[in-house]
Amino acid sequence: MPDLHWLDAVTRLRHERHPGVLVTIADVRGHAPRAAGTKMVVAWEQTWGSVGGGNLEETAITRARALLEGGGREPETLTVSLSDKAHTDHGRQCCGGEVTVLLEPLAVVPSVAIFGLGHVGLELARILSRHDVELHLADSRAAYVDPRALAVLDGPATVRPHHAPLPEVVLGEVPRGTHVLVMTHDHAEDFALCDAALRCGHLASIGLIGSAAKWRRFEKALRVEGHADEAIARIRCPIGAGPAGKEPATIALGVATELLHAFHDAAVSHGR
Repeated sequence: MPDLHWLDAVTRLRHERHPGVLVTIADVRGHAPRAAGTKMVVAWEQTWGSVGGGNLEETAITRARALLEGGGREPETLTVSLSDKAHTDHGRQCCGGEVTVLLEPLAVVPSVAIFGLGHVGLELARILSRHDVELHLADSRAAYVDPRALAVLDGPATVRPHHAPLPEVVLGEVPRGTHVLVMTHDHAEDFALCDAALRCGHLASIGLIGSAAKWRRFEKALRVEGHADEAIARIRCPIGAGPAGKEPATIALGVATELLHAFHDAAVSHGR
């Protein structure tokens, strides 16, 4: 595989949903093999670019992969002496200087799929679009995922619209670890999505909008489809516990709050 420019490597890791660490020479005192500002990217099994080779680079790579192993999310600095008298783990460099590198973890961004871009779905998409997430938006109605309809989404999220007459097929296209929210205009579509989602092994969570009465009907029908009770319990319904109110924006705020808590808990758990 050809070596990539560091920015292309960052883009690739983000697209493929792999964590990494951006390593930058932040400061140089004395002689060093590369100048301040030089960058490289470190992933689990590959690196792109170079900060100078030798002990300096191997030390930076080792620390970067320790950050990956521990789920670290905060940037940190590392100072390496390039003196032949310095104790090192990866050989000696005799440039005579000292280099400080900045290590910035590149976390995998959360992924959310909203099925149904009606009033609540669009309000939820508007809130989530202001966060660094991968946002899949699916609807069986083409007009609801038209670029003009989604022009209100103005945040940093990566938005991936899907027009799908059978929305459940989109479940096979979302990344592993995606949080799925089912809120279409049609209870038959909702049920088909819940049934299909329970047959997927790569989803992080499944939420269904609706009342307790709707959920009782769905529970019964899902058992008829052969789903065990412990599988059915993966679906949360109702969703959006939060401020009282039935306005779309209020419901969306409650759902978004639940998701942001889930993102935080997953990050903390991974960092233990």
